[in-house]
Amino acid sequence: MIYRNDIRNIAIIAHVDHGKTTMVDALLKQSHIFRENQAVTDCVMDSNPQERERGITIMAKNTAVTYKGIKINIIDTPGHADFSGEVERVISMADGCLLMVDAVEGPMPQTKYVLKQALKNGLKPIVVINKIDRENARIDEVFKLTQDLFMELATNEDQLDFPVLYASGRQGIVVTKPFLSAGNDASALFECIIDKIPPPRIEEGPFQMLVSNLDYDTHKGKICIGRIFRGKISPKSKVVCMYADDRQRSFEVAEVLTYMGLKRIEIPEGQAGDIVAVTGISEANIGDTLSSPEKPEALHRIEIGEPTVEMTIAVNTSPFSGREGKFSTTRQIRERLYKELEVNLSLRVADTESPDTFLIKGRGELHLAVLIETMRREGFEFQVSKPEAITKTIDGQLMEPVELLSIDVRSEYIGAVTEMLGKRQAEMRDMHNDGQNNVHLEFRIPTKGLIGFRSAFITATRGEGVMNSQFTGYEPWRKDIVSPRNGVIVSSEAGEAVAYGLNNAQGRGLTFVGPGTEVYEGMIIGTNPRTTDIAMNVCKEKKKTNIRSSTSDIAVKLTPPIIMSLEQSIDFINRDELVEVTPQNIRLRKKILSETMRLRDRKSPD
Repeated sequence: MIYRNDIRNIAIIAHVDHGKTTMVDALLKQSHIFRENQAVTDCVMDSNPQERERGITIMAKNTAVTYKGIKINIIDTPGHADFSGEVERVISMADGCLLMVDAVEGPMPQTKYVLKQALKNGLKPIVVINKIDRENARIDEVFKLTQDLFMELATNEDQLDFPVLYASGRQGIVVTKPFLSAGNDASALFECIIDKIPPPRIEEGPFQMLVSNLDYDTHKGKICIGRIFRGKISPKSKVVCMYADDRQRSFEVAEVLTYMGLKRIEIPEGQAGDIVAVTGISEANIGDTLSSPEKPEALHRIEIGEPTVEMTIAVNTSPFSGREGKFSTTRQIRERLYKELEVNLSLRVADTESPDTFLIKGRGELHLAVLIETMRREGFEFQVSKPEAITKTIDGQLMEPVELLSIDVRSEYIGAVTEMLGKRQAEMRDMHNDGQNNVHLEFRIPTKGLIGFRSAFITATRGEGVMNSQFTGYEPWRKDIVSPRNGVIVSSEAGEAVAYGLNNAQGRGLTFVGPGTEVYEGMIIGTNPRTTDIAMNVCKEKKKTNIRSSTSDIAVKLTPPIIMSLEQSIDFINRDELVEVTPQNIRLRKKILSETMRLRDRKSPD
């Protein structure tokens, strides 16, 4: 076998908030990629605005550094289970993986999932126990838990012999022993990558490359990103794109680009082992193979797990439709959704009986919420339904997806959390108390029980709890879960909400709108403690008379309205309700706007 010793390809993988992106920052800065006077922000790889706001990596990205003349290609992957499709497709580009584990939390469910995929694909692992400078770090225990994880997942004995490093990503220090005083930079990690990660193996033969990612440039068009497995590629080369349906189409390569730091630079030739970006291929999808016309052979396609949650996205039918969005027609929404399929492998889009409604399927609520928020920021206007778990029939039996739910909370919240999960058909499998008032809980729970749970969990734990879930398989359908939500206050008239009308509504519950907000009949404007819905006119003004009854009439004191995020809104609604999404507002509404029609529908025998 021939190897390229001047390159290392490594995927850096970790659970949410275990310091992966911060460590990439340190590697970039210490490799002197940036100029001395260049202003560099933290988490430079999180270029997407939503990634910075949410504090998570959503899209897999490539970067590269040079150390002692060896180029190290680094692939930054998401740590949230809802974006595990990103992990599955980028692992094919790497020869090794850098597994980062928090020195306090230890291996988490997503860590297990990603490591399983990496070991299955034969990647050589390096373990970095990060955040060892935290006050309550439990380094020895986390090391033993990581060893247990490898014992469970390893596919051969060689994978049990992995190097372990200790780090503080925030300080940019990596050491071989758990004492930060033993180092002052990340050179130990660079050395370990060069020594332990195998160089890319080179196969003999004509050009062959797997498309693992796609990008788009206004001037260059579609950009295909992937690793060259065989041969060479240069501008003006003729290539054949091989599709999933066995079709083939010829193209001429316009440019060959490679990564250096955060930039793509043009190169005269890409060779086997390189991770490159190729332009000029106008029609390509993730998983397709670019091959030489002399010997067109397709590589093994990327396998992506099935989606578990679905919801509908439709043209906005509210009285305010078309006011706030630039793109609101069926054609525009359809084009945007099908365009998303090119880069979002875990997503599925299907037409429904209604030409204005589309069914989208994803890995979880967050996966779909990120897509909806992205479209909203792009100027789209539409309405979405409540997410539901995707069921399937196996051997004549209805089956539903089940997930492993991991929760870390303070001990005082255990009662509230277990009570909520009990109503959602969860079964406790494990509980561990670290002796410092921190408790780790594990449950098996149907996916339908997780829908809407995140917001309730954050409220119940006052934002101090951490929850993560991982899909484990399908089990026989259990009974339906009764919605724990109370009834809502629905506007009975169209107009502008006024203080007097809202004051009356706040006497019956909590409101979502403030004075001056435009409302329409059927729009949800609040919630009430009863189990049934209440219709109220918040546009109603107080009748004017010549007599002021008391000084309290001068100004009505209102409680500030509850403002819900997009995810909270999606979690909140019931099956007979929708979320109206526009670039300017997020509104809740009933599917049937007319109160008379809703009453008639409720009384119908069907």
